[in-house]
Formats: sequence, structure tokens, C-alpha cells
Amino acid sequence: MSSTSEPDDLLVVENLTKHFPIKGGGVIHAVNGVSLRQRRGETVGIVGESGCGKSTLARLCLRLVEPTSGEIRFDGADLRALSASALRAKRRDMQIIFQNPYASLDPRMSVGDIIREPLDIHGIGTRAERLREVAGLLEKVGLPSDAARRYPHEFSGGQRQRIGIARAIALRPKLVVADEPVSALDLSIQSQVLNLMVALRAELKLSYLFISHDLGVIRYISDRVAVMYLGQIVELADVDTLYAGPAHPYTRALLSAIPQPDPERRRVRAVPAGDLPNPEFPPPGCPFHPRCPNVMDHCRSVVPAERNIGTPDRPHLVNCHLYDPAPTSA
Repeated sequence: MSSTSEPDDLLVVENLTKHFPIKGGGVIHAVNGVSLRQRRGETVGIVGESGCGKSTLARLCLRLVEPTSGEIRFDGADLRALSASALRAKRRDMQIIFQNPYASLDPRMSVGDIIREPLDIHGIGTRAERLREVAGLLEKVGLPSDAARRYPHEFSGGQRQRIGIARAIALRPKLVVADEPVSALDLSIQSQVLNLMVALRAELKLSYLFISHDLGVIRYISDRVAVMYLGQIVELADVDTLYAGPAHPYTRALLSAIPQPDPERRRVRAVPAGDLPNPEFPPPGCPFHPRCPNVMDHCRSVVPAERNIGTPDRPHLVNCHLYDPAPTSA
């Protein structure tokens, strides 16, 4: 990936790495050299098993977590070079929706105060204008106007997540990071919240970085999908390409695990062997090789290079030795 941002780029990360130190002198390799480019108005889905680094990557992109190394550029600005005050001002354009709607809302604050807080912090409008804005935001997310006077414990999980969404869009951000925003909700409520997010994306011209372990949810909301494994992106393509022809053995395994609504339709599940390796001691070579059904000898020692098996205008990037070019004869 080129280190130069293009005008259409909203978020660009280069070789982003995060290692968490642990007692005893070791480190957890949470994110390892991730590079990703997101265009304006685009929804990029990040999918993978629990513990693969999805949420850490999301927080790194917002600089809620400080990276060990790498670059983060948002809307043309180098986030790692910004001062604390400049970063705070930039946060108007970057917001997050948290996974747990029960833990992400302050139970001591009214709903109106929760939604108004970003407006207060950034000094947007007069008090009367902020109150009117809160009423408008409640209407946008499908909550009654009297909700502003009530407290989070008076609402269901789905309604609480709507409150979290209203808070996230209060400043009209350019990017919203959604960290598993529907995983804690009932299935019937999930679809309502996803439809709301899709409608808001169109109305407010939002870009989403959408984190989930649910491939069905990712397929519904994403334009492109990045598949993470053990802190690395192993496959990246537009949603139709990836679901129609997954290239990496890990992606194939994930897709084979999607439940089928038709009981007459059967397929063989490609279940990876073993468990996710310990991120304190990631395996050498390809990180997936201890569980891969297609493992070759050099997979155990050589890190696979990124290959584009698509076209220049519709790239399909995969990190796997199965797609190494055939050796040429002398």
C-alpha cells in the first residue's frame, strides 16, 4: 500500500502494530503490521474469531489506544503527530458505538444529558440549540421525545443501543467505529438496529468501520470486508467477491460456519484444527499454518506476501502461499 493518501481516502493505516506488555517480561502481539485504506462514505467490515485483534485495531484507528508502531492518517491528518488539544478537536469527526449498551451509558445521567454531552464538550451552539438537537437526534434513532428526561435503566437493550448511536452521531462525524454494536442484542432487535445504521449512513453520509464476528451481519452492512487472524489481515476484498470466492483457507472456514436456514441444504464445514494460538507466542511463518488444511513446508517459516488475485480496479488481496507465483524454469 502506498504511504501517500489519495483525496478519496478518509482513513489510512500503515503497518500498525500494538504489543501489550505482560508480567514476566513478555508481550501480547494484539495487532501485527496491519495496513488498511478506507474511502469516504465506505463501510469496511472487520471480521474474525474472538481474540484476533479486531477491537484493538478499531481503538488504534481512533487513537483510543496508543500504537506501538505504524501510521494512522485520518482525513489527511497524521493522528500520531497531533497534540492532545488538536486530537480532541479532531475527535468531532471520529466517534464510536460500543458493544455493550448496558455498560456504555452512564446510569447517573439522563438520556438527554448523555446525548448532549458531546455538544457541550465541543461548545456546539447555545443551550437551547443543543436541547433542540437532542430532540432531533432522538427522533432520528426512533425514540420518543420524552426519552430525554428518562434514565438508561428504563430502556431495553435495543433502545439503549439507539441512545448510543444518537450520541455517536451528535457531532455529525465523518467516521463511526461500530465495535460489535449488535452482538449483545436479540436477533429481532439486531435487524432493526442494523437498518437504522444503514439509513443513517445514507442520510448523514457516514463511513463505518464495522467490527463483528458475525459474517451474516458483516455481509449485510459492508462494502468491503477485511478478515483478521491473530492480529493480521489475511484477506481483503469487496463483499460480493469475498463471499462468492473466499481465497484464504481461514476465510473459507469462517464462511462454511454460517448457519443455513434450509434444513435440506447441507454442506461440509471446513473447521480449522486446534485453537487460536497464544498471541504471546505467535507461530513463525504464516500465522494460520498450525491449523491450515493446505499447509506446506515453507508455510511454517516464511511469512506470506500480500497478493492481489483480483484486478487493479477491483482488488482482492490475500496473504497466503497458495497464491505465490509459480517458479519460472531456467
